Amino acid sequence: MLNNFFLKQATQPARVARRNLMLGAAGAAAAGLVTAPTLVEAKAAAQTHTAGAKLSSNTITAQDGTVLYYKDWGSGPAVVFSHGYPLSSDAWENQMMFLLHKGFRVIALDRRGFGRSSQPGKGYDFDTFADDLATLVELLDLRQATFVGHSMGGGEVARYIGRHGEKRVAKAALIAAVTPFLLKTETNPHGAPVEVFDGFRAAVQADRSQWNKDVSIPYYSYNRPGAKASEGVRQEYWRQGQATGMLAAYHAIGAFSETDFREDLKKISVPTLIVHGSDDQIVPLEISGKLSKSLVKNSELIIYEGGSHGLIVTQKDRLNADLLAFLKT
Repeated sequence: MLNNFFLKQATQPARVARRNLMLGAAGAAAAGLVTAPTLVEAKAAAQTHTAGAKLSSNTITAQDGTVLYYKDWGSGPAVVFSHGYPLSSDAWENQMMFLLHKGFRVIALDRRGFGRSSQPGKGYDFDTFADDLATLVELLDLRQATFVGHSMGGGEVARYIGRHGEKRVAKAALIAAVTPFLLKTETNPHGAPVEVFDGFRAAVQADRSQWNKDVSIPYYSYNRPGAKASEGVRQEYWRQGQATGMLAAYHAIGAFSETDFREDLKKISVPTLIVHGSDDQIVPLEISGKLSKSLVKNSELIIYEGGSHGLIVTQKDRLNADLLAFLKT
């Protein structure tokens, strides 16, 4: 069953919905549901997505001309981070700094339309996101890398593996991820009604700045009794969210809600760590982490009791330790 938040969202008007939270992810609002690609499509994507791509010290240029910003720090085993909605690679700074000091090479991309990457008029879907990630990985010639995704970034990692395979993948980690499928359908009865996401889209158009401020409260579970809210964390969430372009912020909602990652997860065979908070008010544990565990054959689920959706910040020390232990096994 969905938690009360989702049920309330389905019945609230947009002007109220914008004060509540959203699920964490980004992509293109498709007319229908987006499913895992076929084998033929996957092979074609692998052969063509890097044609004409370019690499510089802090950016790559994708095949369609979109310029994508990335960070690449240190040396050693590579760890590739995919961020959540509506943020950027800056969201991973605590994990990247920690693992850098532990001898790892840490890499993170600002998704197209997000952060410092350019804001094209199209391409806000998970196939394109996965191809952008593959372009970076191949231009950097990363091998035996660990891919870590938070929120919508978890969907990006799943689609990357489902679309491009595991030849460059050693391990994967899904942190408070939107996988396997968020939208309520006949085959996914425990998902959220489409009216929830319609409310989010209305909020983006009505007052995106205020919505980003409001969402930071439940995102980090600062609305719970005894919680000590950090205004600095809230302002940082707002800053990153406002740096995201309007098209990405709007179309993200369709992509993260309508993309079905179930077949992608079934293709993951590498060791996979799944971490989810029991008090995730954005992507509830029951419709995400627990279901992802049942679909990824070689996976471990760690539940953080009382953990928020933003546990990469609120429980960063525990997460850093768990990631390090996972990387060393």
